[in-house]
Amino acid sequence: MFMIVLLTKVMASNVGNLTNPNIIADTFRTKMKANISKDTVYSYLKYLEDAFIITKVDRVDVRRRKHIGATYKYYFADPGLRNARLDFLHRDDGHVMENIIYNELIRRGYSVQIGVVEVFSKNNENKTVRSILETDFVVFLGSQYYYIQSAYKMDTIEKEEQERKSLIHIHDSFKKIIITRESGPVRRDQYGIVYIGVEQFLLDENSLDL
Repeated sequence: MFMIVLLTKVMASNVGNLTNPNIIADTFRTKMKANISKDTVYSYLKYLEDAFIITKVDRVDVRRRKHIGATYKYYFADPGLRNARLDFLHRDDGHVMENIIYNELIRRGYSVQIGVVEVFSKNNENKTVRSILETDFVVFLGSQYYYIQSAYKMDTIEKEEQERKSLIHIHDSFKKIIITRESGPVRRDQYGIVYIGVEQFLLDENSLDL
């Protein structure tokens, strides 16, 4: 019983981070000096999912539409429970906002995955270099399809470039959206990316189609 309580705290600290039972078991061994197998971690995670405390979100290769099973993310069904488990000390506002956006998308009936974008570029030696970018959510319902990035802060040009980097490397015609903490009118940039404040997103059921 103690281990699953401790696991809940570990998951609360890692909302929105890529993980798997191996990574979590290593965290127990190295940081908590507790010996727990990956199979036990897997079983406990399933208990938390079955109790509707956390939800596992798979990753998908955006270009190939193929699942990537090595790591995935977990979100709390109730961010308030997550905050309470951490005694309201570990704020991590960016990941909490990401969690809230995920929950709202699920509430609206969308299927949600984490998007992985494969990018090839040339380095200083003119050699091809492969890098992996991530878009927070690949969202779909019937013929509706969206790519969504959660951006708590975009207070510099560099931060804005970082947040839209994965989106501009997705070469299809589906809508690309960045949800920001700042309020303001909906706008589009030169790449066709739509920017929406999180409050408007939450309050307007049709916000993804603005």
